[in-house]
Amino acid sequence: MSAKGPGYASPKDAMQNGPREKIVWLPCIRTGTGKPDYVATVDVDPQSPDYCKVIHRVYLPYLDDEIHHTGWNTCSSCYDDPTRVRNRLVVPALGSSRIYVLDISEERKPKMFKILEPEVLKSMGVSNPHTTHCLPNGKVMISTMGDEHGRGKGSFATFDSVSFEPLGLWTKDASDYGYDYWYQPTHDILISTEWGCPLSFSRGFDPKDLAAGKYGTHLNVYSWSEQRLLQRIDLGMEGVMPLEIRFLHDPLSTQGFVGCALYANVFRFYRKEDGTWAAHKVISIPPKKVEGWAMPEMPGVMTDILISLDDRFLYFSNWAHGDIRQYDITDPEHPKLVGQIFLGGSIVKGGPVKVVHDVELKDQPDPVFIQGRKLDGSPQMLQLSLDGKRLYVTDSLFSPWDRQFYPETISKGSVMLQIDVDTVNGGMTLNKNFLVDFGKEPEGPSLAHEIRYPGGDCTSDIWLPEGSSECPHRSTTKCGEAGLPAKM
Repeated sequence: MSAKGPGYASPKDAMQNGPREKIVWLPCIRTGTGKPDYVATVDVDPQSPDYCKVIHRVYLPYLDDEIHHTGWNTCSSCYDDPTRVRNRLVVPALGSSRIYVLDISEERKPKMFKILEPEVLKSMGVSNPHTTHCLPNGKVMISTMGDEHGRGKGSFATFDSVSFEPLGLWTKDASDYGYDYWYQPTHDILISTEWGCPLSFSRGFDPKDLAAGKYGTHLNVYSWSEQRLLQRIDLGMEGVMPLEIRFLHDPLSTQGFVGCALYANVFRFYRKEDGTWAAHKVISIPPKKVEGWAMPEMPGVMTDILISLDDRFLYFSNWAHGDIRQYDITDPEHPKLVGQIFLGGSIVKGGPVKVVHDVELKDQPDPVFIQGRKLDGSPQMLQLSLDGKRLYVTDSLFSPWDRQFYPETISKGSVMLQIDVDTVNGGMTLNKNFLVDFGKEPEGPSLAHEIRYPGGDCTSDIWLPEGSSECPHRSTTKCGEAGLPAKM
């Protein structure tokens, strides 16, 4: 099927017909070093002479931006619109509240297109931008986590996807905290998550902030058409710090998963028969009793999750324990562990932490070396190839937390790794031929974070049912029995 607009007609189309990735873009953070952050272009084509090399850098003009996640000006939700093109990469700065927009027309050599200063968000009463999604109606929306003073406030700022002129807030109903979100017009819904108060988490993790309620525990359910808060789902302390949220990619599905960071729990959320939404815990990673760490029990600290495009596998990283896990979610209510791999972490043998009781492992994992380099950090951000066979991994979470828990990542720089995935039976293997060492950058070590492919990926593209692109974003009514808003 030939594309009429950006991206792919469906998740199946992306998985079966999408090309193998040849380059990726990553934010590279140098907060506190006196040097600016930059966006790196990395060659990941095994046939290229520049394989595993940084081939281009877009240096930002300011210091201490703490760029974090990136997103598109337009994506697969606009597939049926021939006037739209995916030619801008949006780069919000979590620390400074600036928003950078890169021109990616020349994929191997992006360049700066526009800079939105912090005053743009603060004029809307928000700050600390995080997740960018394009919308089917020609807008870009960015979730925010703070008010103009950096206190907790979850909201959404919108912009024109061509000029990037600010268009105001998407809703008047702010939540206590903000972080990630996923929308699905097919079901007239947007659901957001909560990290915590920027003034608190920007200092690093302090258990006193947890006890003081400075971290979130809710999913916030909004009406897509009415742009108002319908429901708050309290996940309790077991669900503290709900971060990445993923609907199943099938646009007709009314369920998905959210990873709750601190205690490493995955909740399945779903729509009930009465039209309201609920969530229940389906995966729980037990803590380990330890000596020589910040607390006597070390939780997993689950920091990223993603779902393969065929909705078969769920992946997540445990940033404290040091492992990536792969679950078969064919039965979404009962995920089944089918793969696990350790890549560093805080419990490796020979480190400062001694595990005194572990209900899962008999021994502490061995240190991992690749091409002579020891993995001193821990797997964090994940990105899966369209065909599901390659899982890319970086090890920086957020520079204040990196400095606190993995100081050698600060001094030595991040790494980017590739995991080969068994998509038939499940299972993961480290590809020893792949290493991008951000400790060897020309201006010194940097911290690499989220990974993006030029053509879109499973954590940024949102699909609408084929043939229905005109109705979900133009409707002002709630979804009918068929699950689709009525055409106007």
